[in-house]
Amino acid sequence: MHEFELIKKYFSKLSKINKYALELNDDVFFDKKNSLVISIDTYNQGTHFLDFKKPELVIKKIIRSSISDLICKGVLPKYYFISGSGNKKTFTHKNLFKISTSLKQEQNKYKILLCGGDTTFSKKLSFSITSVGFSQNIIFRNKAKFNDDVYVTGNLGDSFVGLKILQNKIKTTKKLKNYFVKKYFEPEIQIKLTTELLKFANSSIDISDGLIDDLEKMINRQKLSYKIFEKKIPISKNLYNYLKKNNLKKLNFISNGDDYQILFTAGVDKSRIIENTSKRLGIKISKIGKISRNNEKSSIINQKGEYLLVKNTGYKHQF
Repeated sequence: MHEFELIKKYFSKLSKINKYALELNDDVFFDKKNSLVISIDTYNQGTHFLDFKKPELVIKKIIRSSISDLICKGVLPKYYFISGSGNKKTFTHKNLFKISTSLKQEQNKYKILLCGGDTTFSKKLSFSITSVGFSQNIIFRNKAKFNDDVYVTGNLGDSFVGLKILQNKIKTTKKLKNYFVKKYFEPEIQIKLTTELLKFANSSIDISDGLIDDLEKMINRQKLSYKIFEKKIPISKNLYNYLKKNNLKKLNFISNGDDYQILFTAGVDKSRIIENTSKRLGIKISKIGKISRNNEKSSIINQKGEYLLVKNTGYKHQF
């Protein structure tokens, strides 16, 4: 059983009387009356991060991935709470100093404030982050419309290569290693785009589990499908050169998660404002496909018009 089956089977019914919970099918809790938006995430060593050799980078990664849930909803994060479970080996004075220093840097970068949390003893290391923002409106997950264009910000796949390098499954030059590992630990979340999204996006989600899995989640309660064009899926020059040099397929690198870019849909009439916003903010925004009727099969199409099979659609927690 994966996490979404678990939620649907055991917990969704408990939330039905609470409209703010959004049927547990979105990234956030949204109380419009009080302009309150909340998200929560848990990160476990061995699952969400490999080890704790670089605590200053691990904490940056989990803070950014957590506030990304609000950003993709069009909500600026304001406060965060952090709870940590660890022991004397993980919570040394040296590590705690590094964590504190990184948190200060992230607070300054994203204008967020630490407001509380908890610490407990545990043999296994984990963190939970609660992010809080305030808004009268959000972009919901399941509001895509037929014929919407599908967009994604930034580039996909760099973080996955960084992970494989850290796992010693990929060898490359020192320069490329530093680039990809940095993308893994310090994802480029698009906070400048946050409130702009409300002007044009019909639906949105951040790419945490993988492009295809998150696309499926974005339309999972609608009678819709999608068509994505492989050529238009954005990757960095570094990833392009790495794939070309090693004769690897782009398709195997674009839906593995940990990108934290914004995936959204918008009406055809919004293309000009999106293009202008991209130029004005200096944020790469790529139109990668279309939302179709549900009687059409969701697919990725190559330049020859052939339908492609994606072996790894994204990450799923199994229980």
